[in-house]
Amino acid sequence: MKLEILSKEEFKKYADKSPQISFHQTEEWANLKKENGWDAYYLGLKDNDEVKAVSLVLSKELPFVHKKMFYAPRGFLIDYNDKDLLKNWTDELKKFAKKEKAIFVKIDPYVEYQERDNNGDIVENGRNNKESHKNLVSLGYKHFGFNTMQDTLQPRWMHVIDTHRSLDEIDKDMESKTRQILRKNERSGITVREIEKDELETFKEIMQKTSDRREFIDRPFSYYEAMWNNLHDSGILKILLGEIDFDLFEKNTNLELNEHKEALKDRKYKYENNLLKMNEKRYNSNNKQDEEQIARLEKDLVKIKEYRDKLGNKKVLGGILFLVYGNEVLSLLGGTLDDVMQFKSAYTIHYAGVKYAQEYGYKRYNFYGITGDFRESNPLYGLYLFKKSFGGYVVELLGEYDLVISPFWYHTYNFAFNTYHGLKNLKHKIKK
Repeated sequence: MKLEILSKEEFKKYADKSPQISFHQTEEWANLKKENGWDAYYLGLKDNDEVKAVSLVLSKELPFVHKKMFYAPRGFLIDYNDKDLLKNWTDELKKFAKKEKAIFVKIDPYVEYQERDNNGDIVENGRNNKESHKNLVSLGYKHFGFNTMQDTLQPRWMHVIDTHRSLDEIDKDMESKTRQILRKNERSGITVREIEKDELETFKEIMQKTSDRREFIDRPFSYYEAMWNNLHDSGILKILLGEIDFDLFEKNTNLELNEHKEALKDRKYKYENNLLKMNEKRYNSNNKQDEEQIARLEKDLVKIKEYRDKLGNKKVLGGILFLVYGNEVLSLLGGTLDDVMQFKSAYTIHYAGVKYAQEYGYKRYNFYGITGDFRESNPLYGLYLFKKSFGGYVVELLGEYDLVISPFWYHTYNFAFNTYHGLKNLKHKIKK
């Protein structure tokens, strides 16, 4: 078997059939990374003329040493359980990396480690790929551990929903509270639409407001623009905005208000004229429920007027950036504007993503990153609970590995890298 540089067409033909395929292993992703100084190799292992495995491998020159680092985003597209195949690939990759002056190859395979349920518990007798991990370690890949927090290049823990089933089945798996919020949002006039490029600054504003509120550093506008330029036209990137239409909110509220008023009026008329058989207790209980709903809806109409006076007839609430490829629709990042968080638009936007995945035949909707710490004391526990409320299950991936090509330069690089980031973090703490 021999490792070769494939044409982009030959690479794509094989890669798109892999169960591990994702947007990370595409020409479009490689083009995006080129804007950040990465070169790309489309590698394939051939047995005579038959392709047995492939991988997009990104390459970046390291400062000062005239050496390179290699990174296969989300790992090789290979059967990791086939140790002989993996050994042939690894031996050939080492030769190629040495020739290209790479000191290590980093991978983070898009391969499940062990099956887990919606609570994050390991499924007894469930599927697993522990053999894949053993094969990688035995062939010299350095594993960075089964981390539970978000401290790797890409999330090791994700939350997903299977979407190769009916929407009714998907809805039944949701928590009742989530279904109630979705129904309330629909009555409130919250809708979702896909943006065009001229609205990219609106999405950037959402992300900036969210980063300020949650105290993380948002990416510059140029990052989102580069993503759009490289990924949108091929259909990989979609950005959905949630917005509220206060005219529609008012219309729906008045319709619901009139329904309760008519029901109350009709019940009283029939009861008082002996046209309705109902005991006193039940009659009064039903009347009270309608009266409470009428009072609530009348208050809502007052609030709607206040919102409209302050925000206009329509108002953008939040947005999510999706990456769509292979078997899944993935929610990469998103946010909500500060002054309209009470409308909980994230539920509706995510649900739009779920419906898109179901309608167009994608196998799963991926909420993406969570942590593997399912204790209530975890600061990110709320993020997990939100995603869990839609149903689905936790996915634990194998993790991150380095295939060391040059031990001396690898340790030198890690020492310099850790020193630099240590000083950078210290400087940030001092400024605080």
